[in-house]
Amino acid sequence: MAQAHTAESLIYGVVVAGDPQLSPNGEQIVYTLAKNDPETKKSGSQLWLCDLDGGNARQLTHSGEKNGAPRWSPHGRQIAFVSDRVKKKSGLYIMALDGGEGRLLSQHLKGISGVAWSPDGSQIAYTTAFDPDNPDEDERDEDAAAPVRATRRIDYKQDGLGYLGDVRQQIFVVDVESGERRKVTHRPVDYNQPEWSPDGTRLAAQLPNRNGMCAQLVLIDVASGEELLVGPETGTVSSWSWSPNGDRIVFTGDTQQTWQSDFFVYETGNSTVKRVTEDLECLPNGAFGLGSGQPLWLDENNVLFVATRAGAGGIWKIDLSVGEAEQVAGGQATLAGLSSDSRGRYIVQGYSSLDSVGELAVYDLQSDKQQVITSYNKELLEERPPAQWERIEIERAGYPIEAWLLFPPNFDESKQYPLVISIHGGPNGFYGYTFENFMQQLASNGYLVVFANPRGSSSYGREFTLQVAKDWGGEDYLDLMAVVDKVLERPYADADRTGAWGYSYGGYMTSWILGQTDRFKAIVCGAPCFDLESMYGTSDISHTFGELQWGGGPQESEAWYKAHSPSSFAHRAKTPTLIVHGEADERCPIGQGEQMFIALKKAGCEVEFVRYPGGAHGFTRLGPPAHREDILRRHLEWFNRYLAD
Repeated sequence: MAQAHTAESLIYGVVVAGDPQLSPNGEQIVYTLAKNDPETKKSGSQLWLCDLDGGNARQLTHSGEKNGAPRWSPHGRQIAFVSDRVKKKSGLYIMALDGGEGRLLSQHLKGISGVAWSPDGSQIAYTTAFDPDNPDEDERDEDAAAPVRATRRIDYKQDGLGYLGDVRQQIFVVDVESGERRKVTHRPVDYNQPEWSPDGTRLAAQLPNRNGMCAQLVLIDVASGEELLVGPETGTVSSWSWSPNGDRIVFTGDTQQTWQSDFFVYETGNSTVKRVTEDLECLPNGAFGLGSGQPLWLDENNVLFVATRAGAGGIWKIDLSVGEAEQVAGGQATLAGLSSDSRGRYIVQGYSSLDSVGELAVYDLQSDKQQVITSYNKELLEERPPAQWERIEIERAGYPIEAWLLFPPNFDESKQYPLVISIHGGPNGFYGYTFENFMQQLASNGYLVVFANPRGSSSYGREFTLQVAKDWGGEDYLDLMAVVDKVLERPYADADRTGAWGYSYGGYMTSWILGQTDRFKAIVCGAPCFDLESMYGTSDISHTFGELQWGGGPQESEAWYKAHSPSSFAHRAKTPTLIVHGEADERCPIGQGEQMFIALKKAGCEVEFVRYPGGAHGFTRLGPPAHREDILRRHLEWFNRYLAD
């Protein structure tokens, strides 16, 4: 008999194969295999190698707790990777395929990322944090008083990193033979994901500003460090790729932040930018935190890219000469990455769906076939099956609203089940075809779970995405309530046992719901945006994000802030509420949860406030396994307490 998912099975039972990289000859795939240890409560990852069809899988690394970011050398005989095998250091290593644990090439106090081989294989570029007050990266005396912090810059902190001061990601280049390295960027700004030009003389990288709300493309001369910026400062850049002869760079982004990307081409010869598309129907990866995957040139005009349309991942092709894009592969799944062999025949990607999690897939452009080549979680999902599901669509106020309904195991239409709506973040995030722990746990334990993409969700085009701007808690709230109403028309959905859960903007929406309706019997609210005025000055991004989403700063839009802040209505709350929040959250700071907790206590509402020390905004996905296990367990227990028979 099938067993239900538990917090333990989801956190310690699921294995994730990720960041797959195809060898230049198209015969082998190197990837990371990540899992959490139930004994030590720690996460770890090692490098694995398999054949193109997934066969002959073998573990490559055995040292260190976390190994990742594997990248093939251009000739395919070596793999560069990042490892923490030296205590308190992040190291860049090179491994030969004929054996060995890897040769240390460079190491730093902070994490190394953006690893990229030069075209001739003689150098590797990467990024790491550089502190101008500690250029030699001396380790701090742990017994000394913490340094005093003083800043004059608005982007002095960032979620996941905490207080930054003037520490920023810089690009280094290291010689593969000698290990000599040098810093090629020097401005006190961040540089992300360097990509070499075909002739090996320049790097193209993303240069974010306003704490990542905006970004430009920057071209860097490797010898001199001279820089050239592409695109407006208040625009966005999310993915990019040099043409085979280096005369052009294709990139995705926009001339302003609209949470939707289009295609542009930069001509390196005359430094001009041409907009290729006006309103792309899909959302290219790299935008809004989607999995990485730089575009792949097929010829002088055609480029492959990975994108999502209506919550479904796919491989798309665009003809840059006419600006027409079409989907060539994909379906009801989420795809991450876009690694190809040197001939451009095979594509390998991370793969997840509503029925699977943490696997790898290969697409053959020649035969037009996609195959999932791993089955790491097959046994777990046979023992604890994923929820059966149904796609739903409603029409409301001029827009189709897409949703999905998960069913409990052994579902019986003659019975009644509690219903929980799960609300995504963003607000320009989206739900789709992927295995999501919180929802799968609820469904597995006897709940109907509905999740929707109300107006404002991305992956439906720019117009739909922008509908939430300056309308938080407005039409999107009504969309969500209409989806709940639609499900409750079914006799097996119990209107007397309904709940709501959301995190980040979903936390905003659940805290908004508390002051608008008593229809729900229990709510779990994660990392809420509760009081927009205080959030404007304490969040790492709201000084920019808030002005875009809320119509200006608090003084400019005082009435709007009050009318759309859940704090204005929390005194009316009656629904039992669990608040969960990371104490190191800089995106939706812990003060938002604190304000909400006090407001609900004063309102006489039954409320519990759970705080996770050191937890950044993404701790439910990236935090310590023990914390992720805890929040999953509490999430289910809270709904069981109020929605069980």
